[in-house]
Amino acid sequence: MEIQLWREILTPYELAVKELTVKFQHLIKEYKDRGMYSPIEQVTGRVKSISSILEKAQKKGIPLEKIEEEMFDIAGVRIICQFVEDIGMVVEMVRQRSDMKVVDERDYINHVKDSGYRSYHMIVSYEVETLQGTKKICVEIQIRTLGMNFWSTIEHSMQYKYQKNIPDHIRKKLIKAAQAIVVLDSEMSQVRSEIMDAQNSRQIQANLVTDILNNIQNLYHRANKREIAKIQDEFYRIYEMNDIDQLRHFGQELDIIAEGYRAQALEHEIE
Repeated sequence: MEIQLWREILTPYELAVKELTVKFQHLIKEYKDRGMYSPIEQVTGRVKSISSILEKAQKKGIPLEKIEEEMFDIAGVRIICQFVEDIGMVVEMVRQRSDMKVVDERDYINHVKDSGYRSYHMIVSYEVETLQGTKKICVEIQIRTLGMNFWSTIEHSMQYKYQKNIPDHIRKKLIKAAQAIVVLDSEMSQVRSEIMDAQNSRQIQANLVTDILNNIQNLYHRANKREIAKIQDEFYRIYEMNDIDQLRHFGQELDIIAEGYRAQALEHEIE
């Protein structure tokens, strides 16, 4: 197959990965903007290299002309979660989306592979718009915890180094490490609520600080500079107290002040 033809084939897959990555990243932002815990921690994407596609086609006996019909992981999106419990939430999130259709699911968390590999795989059908029109693309979405992803990354490197013939002594160590990841995920789940509370509090504080600084910035062009200096000093004093309730109260008072100056500015414009 000519190189140029490969480029034409892979370009829509690259577009699908970019669009889906942005969409899932925006979900993270929506959760954080609302001061909510996000079940999605990180999102990455990739399109298989030509060499990887050829290798898999040869291994699976897939004719080159049927690659798009029979190979469903040319495009891949990986969603990383903090906790095992989050994986189910993300799976349901994907199922409920109207911009993609789930065509297959593989649960390697409740049905762990012999190698120790754990992850949740979903194949979705996703439409992209190209110069040639609308094209349906199959994308594999892998959902796993940080621990699972760490193990998988190491195991993948070993597979590459030993050409998928990992020595027994290394394979045994990988299986032992996979079992340790199971324990780690379980231990983290037991403190999940405390971690979520801490992260939510931190995000709420970050959102409050952003709103306050935006208000101060807006007031800088309308209010008396001495008053602005007092407001800034008060903000720093309250911020150092590390008290979210005090910070929230200060933000509410600042909102009232800011609204007053906007009204004054409007009155001057009318006059």
